[in-house]
Amino acid sequence: MATMKIGIVGTGSMGQTHAAGWAETPATIAGFVGKTAAHVQSLAAQYGARAFPTFEAMLTEVDVVDICTPTHLHHPQVLQAAAAGKHIVCEKPLARTVAQAQEMIAACRTAGVKLLVAHVVRFFPEYVRAKEIVTAGDIGQPAVIRLSRGTFRPQKATDNWFTDPEKSGGVMLDLMIHDFDYARWVAGDVARVFAKNAAVEHGLVILTHRSGALSHVEGSWAFPPPHFHTRFEIAGSDGWLAFDSEKNAAVSLALHHRQTDAADVPAPGIVLDESPYTTQLKAFYRALTEDAPVPVSAADGLAALQISLAAIESAYSGKPVEISPLPEVTA
Repeated sequence: MATMKIGIVGTGSMGQTHAAGWAETPATIAGFVGKTAAHVQSLAAQYGARAFPTFEAMLTEVDVVDICTPTHLHHPQVLQAAAAGKHIVCEKPLARTVAQAQEMIAACRTAGVKLLVAHVVRFFPEYVRAKEIVTAGDIGQPAVIRLSRGTFRPQKATDNWFTDPEKSGGVMLDLMIHDFDYARWVAGDVARVFAKNAAVEHGLVILTHRSGALSHVEGSWAFPPPHFHTRFEIAGSDGWLAFDSEKNAAVSLALHHRQTDAADVPAPGIVLDESPYTTQLKAFYRALTEDAPVPVSAADGLAALQISLAAIESAYSGKPVEISPLPEVTA
């Protein structure tokens, strides 16, 4: 492939973040398309790219489409990009419904294009290191996972789609999906979901994994800006590890063993030399240039979506929701 050309649709905060990430790869940002002309023009000027008048016009000029638009737009835009034969980055959540996501995955598979679902928490060094420790067996079999993510409700000057549950899915789909995906990455597939919430602002969810592990997930948009914090604990049969963004160093976590004569053992430090969003896009670039598997599969994105929607259903019904395995996807 000649120099890979990237087209970014959506020029809000996430589109800007992805542009900065792509700029750190050998790829070329060919252009932008978005709702706000001023944002499109500004980003195009910043990266020496084009301001495309329409999504359709951009599709003819790029190799990869990076979709950073509101959730309810992901489905039609992925279908359109796949039909044009373009590889795709799609911000999380993959879609608004399971049926939409399945159609998107099938379209990418038919077109022979790669689809990255941008679950960026898998690239944050604390979360990566914790996953490595669990995989190495250093704390034994995972038993109880606690994950928390708290911030303020996203605000838009106009058309604040975040506050429309039909468009965004509320806090459980837009915010908590990060931790649902991570819990599944660490402890395996989820069999049952039980949830409680307060309007669209706050959610409490218990995941029962098929492995027998339990995950307690809390997410909130109830804090004043610019507050943002994350925490996790992973307890296993032989030890536990923890991270708190308000207490720990930026890229450290604590590892504890159950031996009575053992002191706390700090996890090896990780140097944070780039944005996790950049790390994510570099990994996708390598997957494209080396024809390797994408770092977060479409199946992962679909499973996280299914958990989120089950949590929303449980919160409305007041009852646990069983999750049935979906047909295998290969995209």
